[in-house]
Amino acid sequence: MAAAASLKHTKTTILLSVNAAAILIAGVLIASAIWLNGGMDFRVVGERSDEVDGDIVEADLIDAESNNKNELTDEQKSYITSVHTNTGMDSEPVPDGELWAGDSIFIYQTANVDICVGGDLHDIGPMYWQTSNPGVISGFYSSARTWLGYSSDTCRFPIINGVGKTTITAGTYDGSRRDTIEVVVLEVPAAKWKYEVLSLVNQERIRNGLEKLTWGDTCADAAEVRAEEIVQVYSHTRPDGSSWDTACMEPNDNNVYTEGENLVAGNSAVSPETAVAAWMNSEKHRENILNPNYTKLAVGFYFDTNTKYRTHWSQYFSNF
Repeated sequence: MAAAASLKHTKTTILLSVNAAAILIAGVLIASAIWLNGGMDFRVVGERSDEVDGDIVEADLIDAESNNKNELTDEQKSYITSVHTNTGMDSEPVPDGELWAGDSIFIYQTANVDICVGGDLHDIGPMYWQTSNPGVISGFYSSARTWLGYSSDTCRFPIINGVGKTTITAGTYDGSRRDTIEVVVLEVPAAKWKYEVLSLVNQERIRNGLEKLTWGDTCADAAEVRAEEIVQVYSHTRPDGSSWDTACMEPNDNNVYTEGENLVAGNSAVSPETAVAAWMNSEKHRENILNPNYTKLAVGFYFDTNTKYRTHWSQYFSNF
């Protein structure tokens, strides 16, 4: 740190008091000492925190609905997929005094990952977290989504309000570590994600010896409508009081048709992987996914930061 001063020579005589002169001399000596020692490393240990107290809002997984009652084998029922976890953070060694080895990370607007410090850091003590752009990330819950595999010791769940860039500043209150990282929040690729759900479902079906499902064009619009409707009523009953299966009417012929619906919303369903994992970890939802009578699947997805649960998914199974 260097200080600059400018003196303007005039004919005016400037008289300094003894105290002022002493203060000036002391200041010069301190500045000189700092300069000779290569500067002083200042650490801030009382930063303002953007952490939000309280529970993370989460929706319960409501029972699946189906008009087909086929039972699964014990082998099919015993399979439960593990939640796909991806912190989005680097796993390289973190330099001394820092929190990340990299300079930037990318996440989707659904907060598909918690923001965590570098992968090799653990038990580093209480931390503060700040954001430079509240329009993108306005703050962090002081806890992490442990049900998605994150640790509250090293991760925070971000409150995302929009797409764009923000700089996250974090540090330990003991001053031992402080770092910044650029977070780029991307718009959710809704169309791509819906087909990823189909792909993940087919992986589960193949693993269980079942035929793959094809995309359900007939009920695609209905699935999208149902994903939006559960913002109003998180239920298999529609906002107008009718049953879920009125969203996609069966063909008017003499054939026998079957259909089913899975719904999920909230912070445990922030990506295709987590949504499918939530369904597969529930017996009734898993029955729909592994029902051998279905041939098609349409997926609906609706995301809105102004709604209670933000992220809403529907699956509409059918054989027509």
